[in-house]
Amino acid sequence: METVRLGAVGLGWFGGVLAESARASGEAEVVACFARSEDGRRAFAEAHGCTPVESLDALLDDPTIGGVDVATPHSTHAELVEQAAAAGKHVFVEKPLALTVTDARRAIDATARAGVSLQVGHNRRRQPANRRIRSMIESGELGTVVQLEGFHSSPGAHKPDLPAWRTDPDECPAGGMTALGVHTVDTFNYLVGPAARLAAFSKKVTGSSTLDEATAVTIEYESGPIGQIGTSYFVPGLVSLAVYGTDMNVWNEEDGAQLFTQARADKSRSQQAVDQIDTIQDEMAEFARCIRDGVQPQTGGAEGLEVAAVLEGIAMSVESGRAIDLSSLR
Repeated sequence: METVRLGAVGLGWFGGVLAESARASGEAEVVACFARSEDGRRAFAEAHGCTPVESLDALLDDPTIGGVDVATPHSTHAELVEQAAAAGKHVFVEKPLALTVTDARRAIDATARAGVSLQVGHNRRRQPANRRIRSMIESGELGTVVQLEGFHSSPGAHKPDLPAWRTDPDECPAGGMTALGVHTVDTFNYLVGPAARLAAFSKKVTGSSTLDEATAVTIEYESGPIGQIGTSYFVPGLVSLAVYGTDMNVWNEEDGAQLFTQARADKSRSQQAVDQIDTIQDEMAEFARCIRDGVQPQTGGAEGLEVAAVLEGIAMSVESGRAIDLSSLR
């Protein structure tokens, strides 16, 4: 099997995670990297065993590179996807695809015109726990899904070395939503389908940060149920979600490490066995197959656009204080 050669654009912490995950997959490797900082390029190249290049054009002009990993500030994604696609490169872009539907469409249209793959890094739906929940929904084991709840937090905003753009409200609207909450947004889309409308609150509680410290969103889904998503970039880490049905409830806790169910007749919930995988390594292996074998990514442009619509709707709802019909954005 041929190892797919990748270029990395955006060389921060998560760019390094993607590079290491690509190598660990055994199907791809990052061979070249670019960022505006020469010191950043050199440090990344030394850490991950690749070649630093002095310009984006130099990376994109390399005919041996099949795809590009983009892990840059959110507002830059659409333009970088357009440039990579125009050079004939397949693109993996870290979530979210974009902050607005307009920019998401720019990226989708560019890759469609060029005939290259667009994959978005929504890795949480790959968890075996979430796969199991979807299977339970599809089989009817839960009955009719009535409600979903999810919370995703991390104290990452307290890090003294956090990149400046990570604390910029224009890059990170609604506090922890772009860094964390979008995982739950995509997972709920995976479980019950697209969102129809939403209402959101997001605020600074202590007043000591440039970012909102608490965000809560209520979403009505086209398929019927109501979802509630909370996120914060300021409190201890927690990743959990629950799906409540007329016949059974199910919980994914500790970020996919534990799965619990409770049927209607049960007085308490029961723990279920659940597998574990490296979801980022899994998506990097899939990106390699998209390039090498022409497979379709599980989270492509269409899935990225749905998350962008929710993000844009959240920003609009917070600003206006009203519920937003997402069909108006799509």
